[in-house]
Amino acid sequence: MESGFDIGGVRIAGRVLNAPMTGVTDLPCRRAASRLGAPYVATEMVACDAFARGRPDVVRRAAVGEGLPLMVIQLVGREPEWLAKGAALAEAAGADIVDINMGCPAKEVTGALSGSALMRDLDLAERLIAAAVNATSRPVTLKMRLGWDHTSINAPELAARAERIGVKAITVHGRTRQQFYKGAADWRVVAAVKSAVRIPVIVNGDVVDAATARTALAQSGADAIMIGRGAYGRPWIARSIDAALKTGSMREPALDERLAIALDHLVDTLRFYGDALGLRVFRKHLGWYVEHAPWGDAATRRAAKSELCRLTSAQEMERRLAGLWNSQIERLAA
Repeated sequence: MESGFDIGGVRIAGRVLNAPMTGVTDLPCRRAASRLGAPYVATEMVACDAFARGRPDVVRRAAVGEGLPLMVIQLVGREPEWLAKGAALAEAAGADIVDINMGCPAKEVTGALSGSALMRDLDLAERLIAAAVNATSRPVTLKMRLGWDHTSINAPELAARAERIGVKAITVHGRTRQQFYKGAADWRVVAAVKSAVRIPVIVNGDVVDAATARTALAQSGADAIMIGRGAYGRPWIARSIDAALKTGSMREPALDERLAIALDHLVDTLRFYGDALGLRVFRKHLGWYVEHAPWGDAATRRAAKSELCRLTSAQEMERRLAGLWNSQIERLAA
């Protein structure tokens, strides 16, 4: 497997990418993944109209920080005017790549006729893509699902239209919108998208380790992989899977390394948001770090997660997390 590929002249230094995830891939999360070798980590989904109006929480989602190998801002919207403004603002903010979301299945997004709802109106989708492409000099990419439901699998058609307009890469989640995250991602259907275009195609959905990555690539014929929920509590996962695809073996960090990663992530989150909001934001990441910890049984980890996530002091959380984790390291070493 080659070490990287190009998206519209922008070099991606690996073939395992981190997906944009609302409420997850904020700047501290992206920095954590980047420090651990992820070559591409996209922002949370940014609503174009709120971005253009300067709404503080939305602007914060597009925050640029030092230490990222490249900056990918993902936009969502349903009016060409706002997509154009969003793309121009993303470039001004420092984006190397501008990604358009036509895959989000959330009801609040599709109910506003955005995200994957746009796969029911390919003419509107085409106008939105054209508005973004014409508003920025940066490469524009598109993230989508297979279609709205199994009676309307139109990802290959949308991908072909997007390529004609000037999109430089396509990411496909191997489910329809109506599936949400139920059932299994169908990587074989992504192969039809790969056959429909000449630009890079990235397969997404249910990739969590080297075995699923290999199968997803084999079945889809895709050029690269995008990790979504498989990165929860594992910001090192892109590097680990990429190395495994090259060497055949997958290495995940040792217990003490995981603790250091979690603590660094906590400190960066507190610095970014302030203690009060940062503590609330970090709880989900903390829960995932504990859930994926290679110690104890599921009940032990659930109890630890419950205890830690009830803490209301950032300093106490840091102290208790380190104490709990180190006690488990000592127990395993005994």
